[in-house]
Amino acid sequence: MAPKAPASKADKKAAVDAAAWIFNVVTSVGIIIVNKALMATYGFSFATTLTGMHFATTTLMTAVLRWLGYIQSSHLPFSDLLKFVLFANFSIVGMNVSLMWNSVGFYQIAKLSMIPVSCLLEVVFDKIRYSRDTKLSIGVVLLGVAVCTVTDVSVNTRGFIAALIAVWSTALQQYYVHFLQRKYSLSSFNLLGHTAPAQAASLLIVGPFLDYWLTSSRIDHYNFTVASTAFILLSCTIAIGTNLSQFICIGRFTAVSFQVLGHMKTILVLTLGFLFFGKEGLNLHVVFGMILAVMGMVWYGNASSKPGGKERPKHPETSEQNDEKV
Repeated sequence: MAPKAPASKADKKAAVDAAAWIFNVVTSVGIIIVNKALMATYGFSFATTLTGMHFATTTLMTAVLRWLGYIQSSHLPFSDLLKFVLFANFSIVGMNVSLMWNSVGFYQIAKLSMIPVSCLLEVVFDKIRYSRDTKLSIGVVLLGVAVCTVTDVSVNTRGFIAALIAVWSTALQQYYVHFLQRKYSLSSFNLLGHTAPAQAASLLIVGPFLDYWLTSSRIDHYNFTVASTAFILLSCTIAIGTNLSQFICIGRFTAVSFQVLGHMKTILVLTLGFLFFGKEGLNLHVVFGMILAVMGMVWYGNASSKPGGKERPKHPETSEQNDEKV
């Protein structure tokens, strides 16, 4: 029976990884659809303030779980918390501004560049080495998603600066999730319990002013109806799962794998858009891009899990833990 133990452990890890990823995909795609309906149908264009509401709801959830005893007390130095909140908030604000100032094509290219930036952070800070197959598979994913999503590409100075800030802050925020969990032995719930209140407070203060600057609309002038309020509450409820699943996935997969697999959500959103809103956007090059991206993701999963596919220097106290990262 002894030889079966490692296989059983590997099967258990694979099952938990799959569950975590499905949880992230379902909540992420769900919140995109709900937010699109909220903004397109009910004219709620206050994206940054809505994100603050998301973190306020998440803060409430972590407080209840702490009160029930499911979250144990833990320590996160203020300096690390401040860095994380700065990276995370610059990511949110940068993405919103980049979407406003750039063409859709350049916005998508900027999002794609997060993978090589995340790779660079792992190489520089974690000394990770990627095999040739792993690098090529990432390239295939990027090419496939680019074929699906990139259309017109126009660049302007302020849009380029906004995209640069958005890309680097997002990559740093996702790297920092993994770094803090590893350094302070924090669970996803514990880390979220530290970061969500700070993000909620800062975004709810800054959000209304930023949204007014971006949209020339004031949230206190918005006509809250029963339907729009219900969608806002639904968005906030789904956001709890989205925020938690992001921390769980980055903790298990690392930031680069999270970015690579994250493009599966792009493919799903495109597919659902074709199913629910008609097939006028469905053409040969989009279908080809989808197939190419999925093939790249499968290749990446195989290549990065092989010996030498994605290696970090081993330390006695962390080698077993790091071997489990994909």
